[in-house]
Amino acid sequence: MNERPRLRRNEVPAYLMGKFGIPVALRTLNKMATVGGGPAMQYSGRIPLYHVDDLDAWAEARLSKPVSSTAERSLA
Repeated sequence: MNERPRLRRNEVPAYLMGKFGIPVALRTLNKMATVGGGPAMQYSGRIPLYHVDDLDAWAEARLSKPVSSTAERSLA
């Protein structure tokens, strides 16, 4: 999908949608960068960069385990 190890914030929504099918708006990422809860980031000067391994881990943590029914989901 992407051969660069780090992405700029405006590239993250397309990466998450393409690899995981998770829609995350750029505005949501901006907010999470301020209040917390988003993927880990590093800075190069003033530019926040997201390592794809950190994005993958964050996305996997947001996904539930596979379930067969909505009832099964409530038990998890």
